[in-house]
Parts: sequence; C-alpha cells; structure tokens
Amino acid sequence: MEQLKRRSHALTGEVNFSQEDDTRLETTRARLSNVLKRHQALTERLQRDSDKMMFERLIREFEVARASQTDEISLEDEQWNDGLLATIREKVHMETDRKASFNEGNEANMPTDPLLDAKITYRICNKVICCLRDARIGIQYETSFAGEPCEIYHCVLESKSFLEKMTVIQHTIPFFLPIREAENDLLSSNAIKFIDYVGAICQAFVDRREQVRLIKELYGNQIKDLFHSLPYNMIDFVLDDFDCKVTVSLRYADLVSILPSRIRVLAWPLHPSKKVLTTENKGSGNAAAQPIPSRLSYAEDALRTVSLPEAYAEIVLNLPRVLQQMFPPAST
Repeated sequence: MEQLKRRSHALTGEVNFSQEDDTRLETTRARLSNVLKRHQALTERLQRDSDKMMFERLIREFEVARASQTDEISLEDEQWNDGLLATIREKVHMETDRKASFNEGNEANMPTDPLLDAKITYRICNKVICCLRDARIGIQYETSFAGEPCEIYHCVLESKSFLEKMTVIQHTIPFFLPIREAENDLLSSNAIKFIDYVGAICQAFVDRREQVRLIKELYGNQIKDLFHSLPYNMIDFVLDDFDCKVTVSLRYADLVSILPSRIRVLAWPLHPSKKVLTTENKGSGNAAAQPIPSRLSYAEDALRTVSLPEAYAEIVLNLPRVLQQMFPPAST
C-alpha cells in the first residue's frame, strides 16, 4: 500500500514526465483509489458494528444526566480552566463517597446537600461536560458543518480517587483519530488541553469530510479518482472535464486544521502540441517532445484561504480563461 501511495504522490511532486510515465501513474492511481474505497467501506462497517452498542448506551446515559440536570452553565473560554475541572472532579467523588456511606439501597434516606444535589452541566463551545454516576465525568462533543449539526461523540473519564490521574474508560471517537495517543501525552499533565484537543480533532475531521462530500455532490461529474486518508488529512482528486487534466493534491499540517498547509494544483495539457518540453536523447541525439504540467497558482491560493467547495467553485470559474493563457491554441 505504501509503495502505491508513493508512486501516486509522484504525480503531483514532479513536473517532468513522459507520456508513458503518466499512463502508468494513472493506472496506479486508479488501482489505489479502488483499494482505498474498499478499505474505507470495510472499516466503516466494522466500526459501526462494534461501536453501535456503546454509542447507544452512552447516548442513554448522557440523556439521563441531561434530563436530571438542575442547571446548565455556558462558559467563556477563560472560565474553562483547571480550577473548574478540579471542582467537577471533586464533586463526582464526594457524591460517590456519600452514596457509598449510606448504601445504595438507602439513597432515599440520605440527607440533602444543596452542593451535591445540584445537577449542573457545563457547555463550552461544542462541548458539554456532565457528571455521571460512579465518579465519572462525561464529555459530549457536538460537531457541525456550515451551521448544521452533524455527529455527536462521547468520551468518559474516570479516576479511582480525586488525587489519582484520570483515564479514558469509554468513548465513541472514530478509531482512526489518535485519542489514545492524546490520552498518554496530555490527560495526566493537562486534562483541559486533552478535552479541548479531542473536540478539535473531531470537529476538523467532520469539517474536512463534509467538504469532500459536498464537492462530490455538487461537482461529481467533473471529478474522478478522488481518494483520501481516513482522517481526511490527505485529499487527492483529478478534474478532466476541461481542455486539460487538472490534478489537485492537499495535505493538512495536523488533525485540527480545517485548511490545507501543502497544496499542489497542476494542469496537464491533453495535446502535447500545446506545450512541450524538448529533452535531448543522449543515446541518439534526437529531441523528444513531452507534455509538461503547469502549476495553477490562483487555484492553490484559493484552496489555502477558503473551504474546499468555495475554492473549487472559484477554480472552475476561472479555469477556462487561465488555461487559454497557459496553453494558447497552436498557430496554423
């Protein structure tokens, strides 16, 4: 698989190919695209089956917690800090200890405590923090695209005592997002940063995925050989509904980025007579004419500054004029 990827990536990394090289790369690209499509379909099916029960269980548990809440507090960024998280952690442990001291069967006889009886949830941007049973803290991540709600993800944290570090005991985060790596790197040293980072990678994944879905929906007749990595931090596709072939390669700096950091858009003339590179054949001394691509800087600038659907519309709008300038018709 890695060998196929390296060969396909060469399509946008070099600008001096023979027609035979181009044909071989097209074949490789098509094969790789089919492999990735089958892999993604299988992965999504396995994930749905394995996560369905956990997802439904956590949905019910969060619904119960939200239904029993006495207050929901919306926080500004500066109010979401280590002090507040420590207060939430202390509360869930005190509540668990109180129930244990009175025995589960005697909860109705427990004396009231306004501090512990208050069921407060906290909303910070796209996150909702809930106090769950058994000294657990639940985080609900609400993703969206273009103002419309998308998936909801959950993450449940637990610690044996207030003084011990928290661990992730359950979650519905897509398996290809590095939640375990983030847990190891961040949770014990900076729980706030961990919680925020998980929300950021979930939202960025949904945003990039929806951008791809939208261009396929709007411009699918112009796009072929579109493939991407599962977190959508690598996206490649080809436009061939014009007087030339346009290859687009997008790479994202990290999993929280909405816009790509490395962009390459190349226009390949379909007819070698429109633009050729003459190279010397050292063995025979004959000149060989090869088509060479040209970079579309205006397209790269658009992809760098606006979302993929917006950039695509701008690229297509200006493409005929730009191609006319780059590859003028051969004079007769």
